[in-house]
Amino acid sequence: MIRLSSNLLAALAVSAGLAAPAALACTSLLVTRGASTDGSTFLTYAADSHELYGELYFTPARRHPKGAMRDIIEWDTGKFLGRIAEAPVTYTVVGNMNEHQLTIAESTFTGREELKGPAGIIDYGSLIYIALERAKTAREAVEVMTSLVEEYGYASTGESFSIADPKEAWVLEMIGKGEGQKGAVWVARKLPDGYVLAHANQARIRQFPLNDANTLYAPDVVSFAKAKGWYSGADKDFSFADTYAPLDFGAARFCEARVWSVFRRSAPSMGLTVDYVDGSQPDKRLPLWVKPDKKLSVQDTMGLMRDHFEGTALDMTKDVGSGPYSCPYRWRPMTWEVDGKKYLNERAISTQQTGFSFVAQMRDWLPAPIGGVLWFGVDDTFTTVYTPMYAGIREVPRGFAQGVASRTKFSWDSSFWVFNWVSNQAYSRWSDMIVDVQREQGHLEGQFLADQAEVERTALKLYRSTPEEARDYLTQYSVKQADTVHARWRELGENLLVKYIDGNVLDEKGKVQHPKQPDAWYRKIVRDAGPRLELKEFPKPEEKKPEAKPAQPPASKPTVAPAP
Repeated sequence: MIRLSSNLLAALAVSAGLAAPAALACTSLLVTRGASTDGSTFLTYAADSHELYGELYFTPARRHPKGAMRDIIEWDTGKFLGRIAEAPVTYTVVGNMNEHQLTIAESTFTGREELKGPAGIIDYGSLIYIALERAKTAREAVEVMTSLVEEYGYASTGESFSIADPKEAWVLEMIGKGEGQKGAVWVARKLPDGYVLAHANQARIRQFPLNDANTLYAPDVVSFAKAKGWYSGADKDFSFADTYAPLDFGAARFCEARVWSVFRRSAPSMGLTVDYVDGSQPDKRLPLWVKPDKKLSVQDTMGLMRDHFEGTALDMTKDVGSGPYSCPYRWRPMTWEVDGKKYLNERAISTQQTGFSFVAQMRDWLPAPIGGVLWFGVDDTFTTVYTPMYAGIREVPRGFAQGVASRTKFSWDSSFWVFNWVSNQAYSRWSDMIVDVQREQGHLEGQFLADQAEVERTALKLYRSTPEEARDYLTQYSVKQADTVHARWRELGENLLVKYIDGNVLDEKGKVQHPKQPDAWYRKIVRDAGPRLELKEFPKPEEKKPEAKPAQPPASKPTVAPAP
C-alpha cells in the first residue's frame, strides 16, 4: 500500500500532462558508518500512502519443515500471487529490521510503460520481508532478492531499495521486463564509506562500473535495453535510470526535489541550486551520493526526514496556499487546472499521508539485539515522535501492533490514530500549534537519546550473562517508551483542543486571547476583497442650530383695585 493504484497514478498523469512515473510515495535515506558521528549506519524510510495504516510489523523467527511453502500476498493490495518454497530457518523481523540488524526500505519509480505487468509472483513488498527473514547482511540481501526474482519472476514496476547492515549500505534498483516476461533487470551499488544517498520515487543509478566488487547487476541489464532499441552505445556508458525510467518534469519536481533537499542540507558546501529540480534545467542531474559537510548523528538524520523545503525557492510556507498560519501542506490532488493552465503543489519529504516512518540505527560493536534500534514513528514525519524499538525485542507495543485498528476504523488504542488526531489539529493553525507539538516532541526524543547509553549499558551487562534476559529488558523498555509516547500524545491533543478552541488562544494564566492573524495574510485578504471588507463610518448628521424664539412683549403688571 505504499504506492497509489495504477488508476490513480494514471489519473494524476493525465491531469498534469506528465508521464506516469510522476511519483508520489516514499522517501529513503542511507548514511554510511563513515558519515555518522558514532560509526552507526543509518537507513530511513517514510512509507507514504493515503491508504496505508501505520503499524509496526513483527514476525518471530521460525523453523520450517522440509517441503513447506510460503504464500505470497501482494503488499499493496492483499492479493494472493502464488507460493514459493519456504526457507528452513527464518529470522525475527521488527518492522523493517531483522535480528541481525539488516534493514531494507524502498521507493517506487514505476519506470517505462512498456515494462509494466511482468510475469512473476514476487512483488516488491514481499521481496523486502522475505529478504529480511532470510539474509544476515546487506550484500546477502541483494543476492536473495535478485535470486528470488530470477526464479519466481517479478510482479511490480520499478523500485529503488535501500539495504543496509552495520557495515555496508547498498542501493538496488530493479524493474520487470514487461507483460508476459519473467525476471527483471537490475543494478546494485554499495555506497562508498563516508557518503549519504537518498531516493524518492525516481531511479537514481545512472552509469556504473562493469568490473567492480561493489557493483552487482543483471547479466542482461544492458543487452535487454539494446534489444528493445532503447540504447545503442557502449556498455560502459549505459545509464540504468535514463534508459528504464527517463526523467520528466514531474519526476524532477515531485521526486528528485526531495533528494535535493536532503543533499542541500547535509552538504551545503556543494552549492546544489534549485535549478537541479525545479524543471528549468532539464539536463541537470544530481549526483548519486554526496559527502556530508559534517558527520550526522541519529538526531541529525531524524531532522533530514523533517522537511518542507524551508528557506528555499520551493518553501511551502510562503505562498497563499499556506493560509494565514503558514501551513506547509497541500491537500490532494497534487496538480490542478485553472482557466486552461495547469499547476502543481510541491511534494516534500514531510507529508500528511505518511503511514509510518523510521530511522534505523545499526552498530557492529554491540550484540545485534542491542546494536540495532528502529527509531519508529507513525503519521507525518514532522510531527511524529521517533521511539526506540530494539532489534532484540520479543513483542511490539499495543499502540503500534497489527490489528489494533485499521485505516477505516478509529481507535484511541492506536498510536496511528492518536498522532493523526494531533497533526490534523495542527494543520489548521500550523505556525502556532507546531510550537506546542515540537516542544513535546523534543522532550520525548531528547529523553530517549539522553537515556540511550545507560539503557544499552544495562542491556549489555545482562547480555554477557544471559542474552535472553537482555532481550526481555529491551522488550520491556521499548514497550514502556511507546506507551509513554501514546499517553503523552493523547494528552497533547486534549491540551491543544482546549488551548485553541474556536480560534481562541489561552495564555499561560488560562485567560482567553484573540491574537490577530499575520499582517501579510491580512494584506492578501485586502487585495482580494478589500473594498467589500473595508471598515467605514456613516457620515455624522449635521448639527442643527436651535430656532430663535420670537421676542415676547414685557409682561404688564396687574392692576390692583382700590380698597372699598
